[in-house]
Amino acid sequence: MAFNNSGDFIEALESAGELIRVKSFVDPRLEIAEITDRISKTPSRNRALLFENTGYDFPVLMNAYGSEKRMCIALGVSRLDDISKEIESLFKMLAGPRESILDKLRVLPKLAQFAAWMPKVIRGKGDCQEIILESPDLGKLPVITCWPKDGGPFITLPVIHTKDPETGIRNVGMYRMQVMGERLTGMHWHKHKVSARHFEAYKKLKKRMPVAVALGGDPVYAYSATAPLPDNVDEYMLAGFLRKKKVGLVRCLTQPELEVPADADIVIEGYVDPLENPVWEGPFGDHTGYYSLPDWYPAFHVTAITHKKNAVYPATIVGIPPQEDAWLGKATERIFLAPMKMMMIPEIVDMEMPVEGVFHNLVIAQIHKTFAGQGQKVMSAMWGAGQMMFNKILVLVDEGVSVTDYLSLAKYVFKNLNPATDIAFAQGPMDVLDHSCSKLGFGGKMCLDGTKKFEEETDDRYAVAGNMFLPDNHWLDGFPEIKAVNRQLLEREIPCLIVSVSKTRRGQVRALHQVFAEKILQDTGVKLILYIDENINPSDLPVALWRFCNNLDPKRDSFLFESRVGDRMQACMGLDGTTKTEALDDFHRDWPNIIVADEKTISAVDAKWDQLGLGAFIPSPSLSFQDQLYGAEAVAAL
Repeated sequence: MAFNNSGDFIEALESAGELIRVKSFVDPRLEIAEITDRISKTPSRNRALLFENTGYDFPVLMNAYGSEKRMCIALGVSRLDDISKEIESLFKMLAGPRESILDKLRVLPKLAQFAAWMPKVIRGKGDCQEIILESPDLGKLPVITCWPKDGGPFITLPVIHTKDPETGIRNVGMYRMQVMGERLTGMHWHKHKVSARHFEAYKKLKKRMPVAVALGGDPVYAYSATAPLPDNVDEYMLAGFLRKKKVGLVRCLTQPELEVPADADIVIEGYVDPLENPVWEGPFGDHTGYYSLPDWYPAFHVTAITHKKNAVYPATIVGIPPQEDAWLGKATERIFLAPMKMMMIPEIVDMEMPVEGVFHNLVIAQIHKTFAGQGQKVMSAMWGAGQMMFNKILVLVDEGVSVTDYLSLAKYVFKNLNPATDIAFAQGPMDVLDHSCSKLGFGGKMCLDGTKKFEEETDDRYAVAGNMFLPDNHWLDGFPEIKAVNRQLLEREIPCLIVSVSKTRRGQVRALHQVFAEKILQDTGVKLILYIDENINPSDLPVALWRFCNNLDPKRDSFLFESRVGDRMQACMGLDGTTKTEALDDFHRDWPNIIVADEKTISAVDAKWDQLGLGAFIPSPSLSFQDQLYGAEAVAAL
């Protein structure tokens, strides 16, 4: 289904009971983000929000993709899996054998559909160019400031257009833009991104790089900009496929080399000069739930701002999960399962990215297993598949369990897991936002093979896990640095412990694991111990796993304990998901703080809540995280 414009999308959300209009004044600086955070983290009240009174000429649309239902509305489907099934059917038809003339003729309508999805440049101006600002000024837009230690206001849903200077092939991506002046922003594209490669190509040519930014329009544009497409595949072809209608593009006014969607709400045109000094950009409260710290990035200079009449400014916030971006990620997980299966990993059956893993950190893959070593084969393929190269923790299972039933999944994985032989480690490219890596963008990975093992994959030196026993009341005697332990998993017959530790000396967690595992291994049958900071409650499983996954470099922070029981060995793996410092861990990068709203903003929103039309009062989610901060700045005071 194609939306003619963002107004149609807003009407569809409102008709479905998925949007609330906020008519009272709300400040785009911090208040919009705080209100959205409260709504998005309250499942029964989670709605899109249209802030109609912002002190600017444009209302602000927030949380529009923030649930499965709204994501389906945006993409025009009943279920996200419907898209994957359609892609799989299309692949099979195009790739299947065609022995007769009738078989070949049946393919022709599908080939015609490809042409119908391709974007088309139309003549003249689009709705997005109905109004042209005589003097372009980013201060005319209600750009939100999300979190108290952000470097400034950020454009958070920009659909950014660039072209390869040699081939003219377009790329459409999404990279945050910090507003630094009336006509200046940062351009936060990472070195792995296609636009960054375009930038390097322009740098070699010593030419300015045209850039155009579209905001709003059909909601599939923003999704398509985030999709992990192969290089040189036009994102607007994906958008055409999703909306079942080709995207109409118009040429920019001051950067005519580029085209943007005619139905966009707002367009910002400009350029990046690769010969110019970069700008200091950040910090920014990011999707990891931590601040991404400041660094040097290219400067974007604005040459024009245009917009349609009655334009709406779209924005999003990211931070401690769950947030709206989790549903953008869920759509990608479902949509791209079919291409991954058809083109790279034929044995893959299903995939799950738990919200606590914030996309790349934790991925669960289910495979159809038919031979020994197949888990390792899939592991290698997945770590080489596009943005899956950033994956940190990969869990593999076969068809004996559902990947969405987390309790059954955990039992199944640990039943089949020998910590000594079924956990593989590697190093490779990591997300630049991963603060746990000793080196920026390069770190450790881990794969837990929880599939049933063939005879060739078993090691007879190790004992098969027997019954688990809960430890008695004295099991923590002699371990004063252990502040709390989550025994809930053991109580559910999952041989895993989560332990909060007070760190005071070098090598402490590694040394602790050797002694602690030796004491409890035989009694409990525990196979894995996760160590976290003392200010995190290990019994709050979602928060503990979120913090653990972010703070772990698996290869650097793992240590195996083995002991002999009779003529067999037992093993217990320890993983250090605590905060790393130079003094205690020889870690030489700045460590970021988690993202928490400030008391002034919380109080301001509390005071005006009854005027917002949002129903019963919802306290700030930040209140439960204030005791986990290290100081008050974006860089943690360790």
